[in-house]
Amino acid sequence: MAAQSNNVIEVKNVVKKFGDFTALNNVSFTIKEGELFGLLGPNGAGKTTMINLILGLLKVTSGTIIIDREDISRNPERIKKIIGMMTQETVVEPDLTAKQNLELFARLYGLSEAEMSKRVSEALKDANLEDKANVRAGTFSGGMQRRLELVKSMVNVPKILILDEPTTGLDVQNRVDMWKRIRELSKRGVTIIMTTQYLEEADSLCERVAVIDHGEVKAIGTPLELKKQVATKPILEIFAKADVLDSIAEIIRVKYKLKPEILGEKLLAEISGDTASVVSGIMKETSKRKIEIYSISSRLPTMDDVFIKLTGSSLRDTTSGTYESTRSKMMTRR
Repeated sequence: MAAQSNNVIEVKNVVKKFGDFTALNNVSFTIKEGELFGLLGPNGAGKTTMINLILGLLKVTSGTIIIDREDISRNPERIKKIIGMMTQETVVEPDLTAKQNLELFARLYGLSEAEMSKRVSEALKDANLEDKANVRAGTFSGGMQRRLELVKSMVNVPKILILDEPTTGLDVQNRVDMWKRIRELSKRGVTIIMTTQYLEEADSLCERVAVIDHGEVKAIGTPLELKKQVATKPILEIFAKADVLDSIAEIIRVKYKLKPEILGEKLLAEISGDTASVVSGIMKETSKRKIEIYSISSRLPTMDDVFIKLTGSSLRDTTSGTYESTRSKMMTRR
């Protein structure tokens, strides 16, 4: 008898189209039970469409999504009961107290009065809001509202939790606090899918990451594996005015045989040879030519390098592939 897979989510060759627009093209990945999995990609890459498919809010054009060993297309209501969702936008009822917000959500999941009372008490404790239980949520700070939003998404004790940019808009202290709470949930065995615009967040929290762009998975692996794909050597990083970076790049190409890449007011190049000699040599050469450099340093590859390498450096403001755009397309066709 074959051993059962410990994958709690299996996305197999998923295609999602809206008319002539392909939001997802042959996407496949698996997520293990208890794994903290990151979805990264530029605006319009297809992340939100993927999440809405997993939630059962949209149907695949082709391919399959298996959640907890069951095809979501066959029993979407059962799947929805084991998934929690923390949206990018904080959705709390400002005129209701923290306790009432949680009770409202618990009732939507059909919890009994006894179970609701127990889980609401636990949620208030987890969010450090016990002393604010009877205070209107509209008076809370942004950090307090995000904590309430997180425990609200967990009130049904889901097996799978989706966090859509959970720390957007938070200050540094509240962001660090949210990281701690996410790690604690992961340690409890909750399977977490997280999207984030903070690449250091994915590096710090996620066990594995899938980078999606133009509806396709460009790479998948641990943050360390992805960084090794980008570069195995130290990276030279120079900041200077954009109009002098071409001159600096020429020095680096001719004297050190490196392959520099210019991104705005930043120059990057993978270093071959002795790092200290390269850095000091560039400083001497630019000083001799009276080329001003804001800063020069060497560092190991980061998730920023992975992201730029796999998705490109140009800014994209498109919303193609997001739920809002797909919803408008669907409404237009009706």
